[in-house]
Amino acid sequence: MFKEILVIDDNPDIRFLICNILEEQNFKVRSAANYNQAVLEINNRLPDLAIIDIKLDKPDKDGIDLLKMINKRNKLTPVIMISGHATVQIAVEAIRLGAYEFIEKPFSKEKILNYVNRALESASLKKEKDIIENKLFHSFELIGKSPTITKIKKIIDKLSTSESRILISGPTGSGKELVARKIHKNSTRSKEPFVIINAALLKEKTYEKELFGEEFEDGNISFGALERANKGTLLIDEVSEIPYETQANVLRVLIDQKFKRSNGSKDINVNIRLISSTSKNLSDLVKENKFREDLYHRLNVMPIDLPSLSSRTEDVPLLIDYFKTKLSEINGVQKPDIDMKNDSLYTYSWPGNVRELRNLVERITILSSNESKEKINQVIDDILNPSSKIQDNMNILEQSFQSPLKEAREHFEKEYLTNQLKKHHGNISKTADFIGMERSALHRKLKSLGIKGIN
Repeated sequence: MFKEILVIDDNPDIRFLICNILEEQNFKVRSAANYNQAVLEINNRLPDLAIIDIKLDKPDKDGIDLLKMINKRNKLTPVIMISGHATVQIAVEAIRLGAYEFIEKPFSKEKILNYVNRALESASLKKEKDIIENKLFHSFELIGKSPTITKIKKIIDKLSTSESRILISGPTGSGKELVARKIHKNSTRSKEPFVIINAALLKEKTYEKELFGEEFEDGNISFGALERANKGTLLIDEVSEIPYETQANVLRVLIDQKFKRSNGSKDINVNIRLISSTSKNLSDLVKENKFREDLYHRLNVMPIDLPSLSSRTEDVPLLIDYFKTKLSEINGVQKPDIDMKNDSLYTYSWPGNVRELRNLVERITILSSNESKEKINQVIDDILNPSSKIQDNMNILEQSFQSPLKEAREHFEKEYLTNQLKKHHGNISKTADFIGMERSALHRKLKSLGIKGIN
């Protein structure tokens, strides 16, 4: 299917030039000669890509406003901004607001086509990623026959028909988001939005805006998670990370079912079901005055405690069989022949829980699906029990015993954090989430240990 591109420029020569270049490459092209036409075209149908001139016919509305409009409709739609007399500041602002690229006039045919093809390819990859992730989350089930999982399944069935607030506790990777999605899917709100906000990944100064939204002087509005989840379900993941000051405002929303956007004066009424999750013990945080007791009781109406995978190893073969079937289907490869009697699968501690097991099965499914059972067994043993590292670890331990306590602790922390960063490909947010540490605290720790980066 031909990709459709919308060209917006009030200069007819430039507009026709770009349209001709694109049509020669078999793109389907629409165009708009002014701001009002552009709004009509955008509202009529979003293109696969938009090329927008910053300066248009209206003195109070320009291409940046159209960029914001498209982003509100679909953030995955790439936008290339063009201008013949824009400042560096405007270019930076356009990129900050979500433009894929900024091009100065005059430009060559090769340059515009290069950016168009790259933007479309990038958007296609993002869409494919979203489709795969949605397949994963919407199709995966809560697998297991252990007593704890059987009990949780019954609780989920009962909670799905109620409107009670729920607090899901459990270690990282144990399936908290999956449980929340199942409750929403089985509820009367299933056709309404399911919105997730991960409190552990937000910057300290953005919590209010992410939750409540923001109003701008030009009349534009950024909708927060509460408003986006109206009539549906809102999952606040790692709720313990919400700043203490912001917790009071969250409590007020739960009581009044309304709030004001940042910089706004009008009350916004909402009807949401709130589910919270945490990998920390909120009760302990309340005792340490790090989490509001009144908010804790409002959130903890119906608690669900998810177990670690190491405490329910009887479910490991069921999970492996389920994941290899699903993942081979998604990736279009044959199911790997995994030996369920491999001791490593049951003696390993699984610090990343079900998520780590799923990642292991996915790795084997993609890279080793055609290998023999013996070869796959060796791959599993190498991943879960890397014998080549045992002696290295013993040497490190021996060195630690010969060092002062502070030096030994620093050596261990440096080794541990370096390995975790490598495991998460240098991603600070994912590493902090995995080890149960705030992102800002991890940054400070890495700086103090002299860990500059991971390649």
